[in-house]
Amino acid sequence: MSALFDRLSRLFHASHHVGPVGLRDDSAFAPPELRPAAVLIAVTDRREPGVLLTHRPDTMPSHPGQVAFPGGKLESGEDAVAAALREAEEELAIPPAQVRVIGEAHSFVTGSGFALTPVLGMIPADLPLVPDPREVAGWFEAPLRFVLDQRNHVRKRGLFRGHERDYTEIEWQGHRIWGITAGILSNLSHRLAWQDLVDG
Repeated sequence: MSALFDRLSRLFHASHHVGPVGLRDDSAFAPPELRPAAVLIAVTDRREPGVLLTHRPDTMPSHPGQVAFPGGKLESGEDAVAAALREAEEELAIPPAQVRVIGEAHSFVTGSGFALTPVLGMIPADLPLVPDPREVAGWFEAPLRFVLDQRNHVRKRGLFRGHERDYTEIEWQGHRIWGITAGILSNLSHRLAWQDLVDG
């Protein structure tokens, strides 16, 4: 096991009591029937670890052009971990066997009608990724140190289905990370002592 994996696992499991701090619950605006879904928070095992993020194609029916984690709806018989690994393989060709799963974060309800479970895992640095153009317009690796630092989290307010709602935005090298994706990173920033994580 890598030292980073050990630290990340310890910090993640020791902070389960923190709950969904930083995540916006949209259950009041969601459709009555929720669809279970999962995303993979893939942390790269390197001296300066990063997290993999994708840009959704502008042709996607939901959240076009937005930055996202690999993920999607659960298929029949799947749990959140299985769905997150399958989606990461479909979207970026990440072999499931290369993902060392650390655990599931707290599920939350999105305004688009998903009961979403983030799955935290570690992957080897510099895996050869092959994005599926039907689901991924591009991908990038943002430094974990940057996206977990709350000084880089900007609180904003916008309209959602006619209601004003607060949301988090993280800007990194021209990539606008916001909405659900930024909320998941915000939750991790409350759970993990990122200085201990990246500085060892």
